Amino acid sequence: MLRKLLIAFGIFEVGMPQPVIDACERIGLENPEEAQLRPQALWGARLEGMLFVWLLARRESGSRIANNLLAVAGIVLVVLPQPIIEFSQTLVYENTDDLELKPWVKPAARLLGALYLTVVYLSTTGDENSDEQSSETKTEAVTID
Repeated sequence: MLRKLLIAFGIFEVGMPQPVIDACERIGLENPEEAQLRPQALWGARLEGMLFVWLLARRESGSRIANNLLAVAGIVLVVLPQPIIEFSQTLVYENTDDLELKPWVKPAARLLGALYLTVVYLSTTGDENSDEQSSETKTEAVTID
């Protein structure tokens, strides 16, 4: 179920990145109306969504490189969010000096890191329902013979 929700979120982020960015700005900025997005910001959000969908839809056959990169990003966000927050702001916004962060940006960044780690975990494990169905199918095949 969680896998399907994250895939749906990834598809939404690929198709409509602006509402996702707007929501993140409302969550993290005291003055979101002053934020001036760089042109590549929408593509960065789309890339994140594509990565989620690709890793989660492929399950255990996902890319080890992409999994490892997302895992490293997730761990860094959980353990040491401030440098990543600053770096991402310079990538996304043209006027980082004008933006005021809300006090819960660090906890929100840590939650994002946990989300990344969840995507990595889910992408490396098979879906429980399909595993159960697969074992039932194998059992039926054995009993039929």
